[in-house]
Parts: sequence; structure tokens; C-alpha cells
Amino acid sequence: MDKLLLLPMLVHILLVALLYVLLTVMRAPKVWGIAANTDGSNPFASMELRVSANLSNQFEWPVLFYAACIIVVCRPELYQSSQLYCAWLFIFGRIAHSIIQIFTTNIRLRGTIFSINFIAVILMWITLGANIFSQ
Repeated sequence: MDKLLLLPMLVHILLVALLYVLLTVMRAPKVWGIAANTDGSNPFASMELRVSANLSNQFEWPVLFYAACIIVVCRPELYQSSQLYCAWLFIFGRIAHSIIQIFTTNIRLRGTIFSINFIAVILMWITLGANIFSQ
């Protein structure tokens, strides 16, 4: 069951790949002139900044998510089903956070979703720590 933690990790990798593709498409008018406005400006300029910021976010807090997952996969005796639930909660939260950050300017909602992501990873680490120190 501990290997099931690889699935949420793979979904996050797919999200990051999708964000790279989206950022490339949004930079195409500026870089290659493809789909540029008649004045040469980028029609995606404001959205490009949000995609870029979101992509950067994917390499901040998720690092601790990956670390917890990798430790549990390498040490199956530390696995608890709650870690898998928290991992999926984190991934669905990351997807929601990306959608909100890219397509809206609702900082309050984005902060709420981030808090859920934060708590999910903290719970994974609390469970992991409890399992390590109880052995």
C-alpha cells in the first residue's frame, strides 16, 4: 500500500508538466511572434505572470510533500493509510490552487486552499514522525 503514494506524486509531476506547456504557449507571442496582437504585444501577458508564479510555487511547499512520500515508500513499515489520504488531499489542493491562481485574482480563496495543502503535508509529517519515534 505504501507504493500507492507514488500515484499522487505522479499526478503532481503531470500538473507541473502541464504548467510548463501552458507557460510555453503563453510565451509564444513574445518569443516567436505566434498569436501576437496586431501591435506585436502578447495577449496572454497578464496570465503569463500568474502561470509563471504558479509554476514557481510547485517547487516550494511540494518539496516537503515529496520528501515525506519518498521516506514512506523507502520505509514501508512507516506507512499509514492517513498519509495516502493526506497526499491526495494535497494533490487536489495543488490542482485547485493552480486553477485559482491562474484564472482568478481571488487571493482569499487561494490562501484557504494553500492552508489546506499546508495542513495535509504537516499531517503527513506528524504521522511519519510519530511512526518513526514509536518504533
